[in-house]
Amino acid sequence: MVYIMCVFMLGLVLGVVVVASNPSPYFGALGLVVVSGMGCGVLVGHGAPFLSLILFLIYLGGMLVVFAYSAALAAEPFPETLGSRSVAVNVVGYLAAVLLGASFFWDGWFGGLWLTVDEGAEFSLLRADIGGVAMMYSSGGLMLVLSAWVLLLTLFVVLEVCRGLSLGALRAV
Repeated sequence: MVYIMCVFMLGLVLGVVVVASNPSPYFGALGLVVVSGMGCGVLVGHGAPFLSLILFLIYLGGMLVVFAYSAALAAEPFPETLGSRSVAVNVVGYLAAVLLGASFFWDGWFGGLWLTVDEGAEFSLLRADIGGVAMMYSSGGLMLVLSAWVLLLTLFVVLEVCRGLSLGALRAV
């Protein structure tokens, strides 16, 4: 199980690097799909399958629709690909920064963080996500409203950023 969690964490970091280093919305959306899937895998490994399902449905169902519209509005004839020189330089720079940060904090890591929910199951009567769902709807109602507001704000920010100076694909109208 530790190896699977390592693969999920590595995929999460590589997906974030792809999103951060790519100027084209097409490949940025691909990186976001990878980040969402790997993050959900990490959450499932640590005992939150309901939260993982909610994240996957909301994020991929809602935000990727926004990125599909923004990619349609961008209408680049020759987008930057993952193999372009400028993108490759950004990827190498971001991976170097991640490795530098990991080497700086490496002494503070310990094996307890890698334990998954299945290794401590004999000590609990209920799974962790059962109580978490009840708490999310009772005490976390304000956080749900705040999250919905942040998603709406993100929608407007993404559409404004993708509009640019020439109004994207709407300039012919």
